[in-house]
Amino acid sequence: MRGKYVTETLRVEESGIARAAETLRAGGLVAVPTETVYGLAARADSEAAVADIYAAKGRPSFNPLIVHVASLDAAREFADFSPQAEALAQAYWPGPLTLVLPRKPEAGLAAAVTAGLDTIALRMPAHPVMRRVLEETGLPLAAPSANRSGYISPTSAAHVLASLDGRIQAVLDGGECERGLESTIAAVRGDGTIEILRPGPVELDAGKGAGGGIEAPGQLASHYAPGKPVRLMATQVAPDDFVIGFGDIAGDCSLSESGDLAEAAARLYACLHLGARSPKPRIAVAPIPAEGIGIAINDRLQRAATPPDQSSSGS
Repeated sequence: MRGKYVTETLRVEESGIARAAETLRAGGLVAVPTETVYGLAARADSEAAVADIYAAKGRPSFNPLIVHVASLDAAREFADFSPQAEALAQAYWPGPLTLVLPRKPEAGLAAAVTAGLDTIALRMPAHPVMRRVLEETGLPLAAPSANRSGYISPTSAAHVLASLDGRIQAVLDGGECERGLESTIAAVRGDGTIEILRPGPVELDAGKGAGGGIEAPGQLASHYAPGKPVRLMATQVAPDDFVIGFGDIAGDCSLSESGDLAEAAARLYACLHLGARSPKPRIAVAPIPAEGIGIAINDRLQRAATPPDQSSSGS
């Protein structure tokens, strides 16, 4: 065993979901599939369980967590919903949209969930397995991506185990994630304006956050890192480059041979994981159009290509 636990791999069936829920209610950590990436779930109302998330991931304490809820009514217990926030939740929940909203003082959640901020990040996921787990536990679940902090996000149970085996109690193996990119994060301000803090699968007509402090996950300049240099917009490559292709540019791993951006988003982290494991010393990535979901793909790639020593601010 490489860590504190013998990590169980649970099948997505009644007994596996019941075991996951039992572990979570007892304060344990379970990696659960969502429509975006696998999340490292723990009960959000337990200081000890949330502290274990930070410890297992090696996550900086100033980086807040997303709280996953089973319903809009449950979300209203933890945050103040303006008419604009209500409209977004009604339009996009359940789904890959996280809302950053004013936190209710009486929310009753672990303080570390919000990293000392007066806002809270909330999401109602659409994945049937995560929804079953939420319903079975009857708890709000904090669930950042189920990987060591700063590294590539997991879109399969194998990716989770490669990073966290022995550090968490269990992983629910629900196969590969459909979307493959983390949720869009939108902050609803007091004046009703909406700012995008992290682009993702949900495209909103809203402004981009101006930057400053860390308000939500995925804002560190260096993130999703494969542990070797990453070169973007590569149209010419060297023999010892691990090439991530797109469209007409072939590679060791292609995001989408047909140039489909949704397929590229779903395959992005799988290709980065392959590149990280490759003996080739560098990763070269073909140009990705900065339109639609391509904006989110380029956001993740830019952070993957940024050296860790440049990650001190939440750009």
